[in-house]
Amino acid sequence: MAVYVVGHKNPDTDSVAAAISVADLMSKKGVEAKPAAQGALNPESAFVLEKFGVAAPEIVTDATDKKIILVDHSDLAQSLDNLAAGEIIGIYDHHKLGDVTTPNPLDILVKPVGCSCTVVKMMYDCAKIEISKPMAGIMMCAILSDTVMFKSPTCTPDDKAAVEALAKIAGVSDFMSLGVEMFKVKSAVGGTPAKDLVFRDYKDFNMGGKKIGIGQLEVVDLSILEPVKAALLEECKKVKAEGRHSVFLLLTDIMKEGSEMLIVSDDPSYVAKAFGVEVKGDSVWLDGVLSRKKQVVPPFEKAFA
Repeated sequence: MAVYVVGHKNPDTDSVAAAISVADLMSKKGVEAKPAAQGALNPESAFVLEKFGVAAPEIVTDATDKKIILVDHSDLAQSLDNLAAGEIIGIYDHHKLGDVTTPNPLDILVKPVGCSCTVVKMMYDCAKIEISKPMAGIMMCAILSDTVMFKSPTCTPDDKAAVEALAKIAGVSDFMSLGVEMFKVKSAVGGTPAKDLVFRDYKDFNMGGKKIGIGQLEVVDLSILEPVKAALLEECKKVKAEGRHSVFLLLTDIMKEGSEMLIVSDDPSYVAKAFGVEVKGDSVWLDGVLSRKKQVVPPFEKAFA
């Protein structure tokens, strides 16, 4: 039986590249493994795979009767449907350990680094298995994306070292220029429905028994989003109406190094409690905030506790 390697719902470049590269590593170790994604590729991920000639993973949304390796997440809310009806045999991640549980022992590696693909690079190295040029290319791009080209507070020396090593394997002499090209692709919003933008990089969380949705759009200039901001807010209201206490959408300007957060909540005072800012209207500016994982989720979890 093949093992499916799959990232979180609303896949980003890290979850896609990690699934593909872990499946590659498992296959080279003699385990039949297939990369999977829980949804269609976003523009950045499609750009990266095309750049290095890598096929898009199969779309899989149900774990029933499947052997599963989870990458880039370990939260039930972000994982496959009917996860308990499958068998999880591994988790490789860079987030805090979530609420996924297993009846049997499993292989697990969770490291405090900026990207799951940094963890995967460590796995290749530990196994003494050569990384191919395509795998190196997509893993390098995932790390640049997740660390916002090393600007994110989640970035570690391990991430930087991994990018430098992977760039050499991939034959990329100027990886920062490629990173800028990626973020320009990520910034393109023209003609894209507001719903697709909200869910481009979106995760649900259980915080204090409340369902909280947090999305993020990263752009090279916040003015790009100005024409669609009202539509994004309306779409967040629709998402909240599906049974959530709050939906927050981070509009992240990677050049200014901060985020405007759109707020749709039963109680916006949680924002003030989490970030120590005065909330007037439906948005706040959070200076220096680039990382949902490190700078947004923890203060919200503390506020909602």
